[in-house]
Amino acid sequence: MASESTENKGSSPEKESVGAFGDRVRSAVIWRSGSQILAQIVTWGSTLLVIRLLDPHDYGLFAMTQVILAFLTFLNGHGFASALVQSDSLDPFRVRQAFGLLLLLNAMIASIQYFGAPLAAAYYGQPIVADLLRVQALIYLSTPFIALPEVIMSRALDFRRQAVVNLTAAFAGASTALACALAGYGVWTLVYAPMAMFWTRAIGLTILARLLVWPSFDFRGCGAVILFGSAVLANQFFWLIQSQSDIFIAGGRFDPHALGLYAEALFLTQIFMSKFVPPLNEVAFAAHARIKDDPAVVRWSFLKTVRLLTLVAAPFYCGLSVAAAPLVETLFGPKWLEMVPYVQILSFALLAMTVQILFHPVVNAMGRPGVSMVNSLAGAILFPTAFLIGAQWGLMGMAWAWLVAAPLLLLITAYRSGSLIGVSLWDVVAAMLPGLAPALLMAIGVLFVGQGIDPLGFAAPVRLALLVATGATLYGALLWIMEREAIAEVTRLVLRRPAAEPAPANQDAI
Repeated sequence: MASESTENKGSSPEKESVGAFGDRVRSAVIWRSGSQILAQIVTWGSTLLVIRLLDPHDYGLFAMTQVILAFLTFLNGHGFASALVQSDSLDPFRVRQAFGLLLLLNAMIASIQYFGAPLAAAYYGQPIVADLLRVQALIYLSTPFIALPEVIMSRALDFRRQAVVNLTAAFAGASTALACALAGYGVWTLVYAPMAMFWTRAIGLTILARLLVWPSFDFRGCGAVILFGSAVLANQFFWLIQSQSDIFIAGGRFDPHALGLYAEALFLTQIFMSKFVPPLNEVAFAAHARIKDDPAVVRWSFLKTVRLLTLVAAPFYCGLSVAAAPLVETLFGPKWLEMVPYVQILSFALLAMTVQILFHPVVNAMGRPGVSMVNSLAGAILFPTAFLIGAQWGLMGMAWAWLVAAPLLLLITAYRSGSLIGVSLWDVVAAMLPGLAPALLMAIGVLFVGQGIDPLGFAAPVRLALLVATGATLYGALLWIMEREAIAEVTRLVLRRPAAEPAPANQDAI
């Protein structure tokens, strides 16, 4: 098993220079984000092929099962394992306790899903949902062999070996998806592919981390771990209510075809938030846990993250909204064009959500998961209420509910978490403006160009290429005119040039 040497790899910033620690964080970001991008390229390549082979009805059925999986997954104990990252020291016995806890919890939720599957099928009125859920219960059994190696390596900011496993798992899932779709497995394709990915990760991480340990079911003395993990657990539960309540509400009101269109619109618009931001948050959690005793550095680091992420997220979401029609037709095919209005509305809502979720890893790393928990509770109340109201106007009403609820939750989170991190609401807005202002202007320009080329009858891929080229050119030009310092900051980050030192705590500038 991993010995105390694991702890030595994750030396604190006090034991190494600020520059060396910054290099390790930068390397972690590159490995984690870079591998995520490569893995997603592989996954999306197979996904787009599979989407053309399957029907919206298949994705509607799959979305129904994902609501159940999401609500049970929050019990998988990952939050308890995350406490090992936040703690100041790592005891091998605590690792064994965490492993035992993970095994118990995941065996329990696998059983709950297996035997409770008929109830879910009855709610949706789709008998096949029960069969899908029973098979998917096997995913939970892989969780202990994923979560524990991940958090131990994350503690040491070791994301290189994780990257190797994640890429291997992406290839396993993609090949499984293509093989099943071509063989005519239908909705079962969407079940077997994730299972292949999860179990590949479980086996690979366990081997590379050399962390196959004997579990301990003696939980005496792990009160701090359970307390921290329970707060993270509650946070995840409220987040799931917030993020899954729309599918749960819609599943009982609309047919699988319509639900499939809405669900895939969510998938497309959530790509950046759900695929690229979580890897950054993993690194942010581990890094901020090391600098949590230096408020000035925490504040500076957080605002820099918001600024740099918005430089990428804002043009992505704004561009997605105005180029939705040719993008959907090119990637998904003509039969999916009905999802375009959902994409156009959801894009702007997800921009607010992307910034909102950046607060959680910082607050948790500072040992205050209760603050994140209350923020998530606010979302768990706000979003379902908005969805229930919006559902009166159909699925479009639910899309508009996202656009109302997401900015409100960002305001609540910034207000409640800002004092802890040392930032005001205006600090957050100021950090977003360098990317948001030129992105909005770019979107207006692309919209006019799109209206001009639509009557020309170009094929969807040609229209998409023209709009993307126009958007990239406009955004680059606007950044050069309005936010030249932002370009310099990104250049310094990419070329690994030294940046300015963190601002003092009493300095208002970002």
